[in-house]
Amino acid sequence: MTAKPSAPLAIWTDFGGVLTPPVSVTFNEFADRVGVPLWSLKESMRLVGEKYGTDSMGAIDIPLIDEAAWSDELEDVLGSTFGIVADLENFGDRWFAGRPANARWTAALDAFRARGAFVGMLSNLPPSWVRHRRVMIDDSHFDDIVCSYEVGSRKPDPEIFHLAAERAGLAPHQCVLVDDLEKNVVGAMEAGWQAVHFHDAEQAARQVAHLLDAAAPTPALV
Repeated sequence: MTAKPSAPLAIWTDFGGVLTPPVSVTFNEFADRVGVPLWSLKESMRLVGEKYGTDSMGAIDIPLIDEAAWSDELEDVLGSTFGIVADLENFGDRWFAGRPANARWTAALDAFRARGAFVGMLSNLPPSWVRHRRVMIDDSHFDDIVCSYEVGSRKPDPEIFHLAAERAGLAPHQCVLVDDLEKNVVGAMEAGWQAVHFHDAEQAARQVAHLLDAAAPTPALV
């Protein structure tokens, strides 16, 4: 899938919260859907992650356990810690139910690619959620896709940024991460990348376009 870019930048986009609605919106909808208070769901995810020495999603992003086992552990924590009986079976199916893709950002990525930029996806993604991602946005929009579950590393760890730069065939300073999480933006910059903190498609597209303009080769004088 890897292609050699004609523009001297690789634009690596996050998936959740960038190519999808904000994660906060999805969290609220999901909590309502399964009938669990949002605070208890988030805290249970944090506690399960802590058990595996990672954050709320690390256990299934890397992955250390599969989605079914993770859901069972969340149910156990909800019951034992908060006295909440919950059914979180098929977590991913219910998380993505009715979740639309960010069409404006997808169009922006296609426009960057038309300008000759390398466009990739760099995502902390559980393996069981790949099929949902492909329904929302298929592989044809990208020159490469790097997911945590495939490489055993996840943002903001430096290893995944080094690998993505190698896959793009460019130096770290020629790579740009577009991500909604500040810790990932900071991690990218610490790895020598440029980064855009995503708030909405229009803001991010303006910032990336500016970076592309700045990186464009100067026409030779005749």
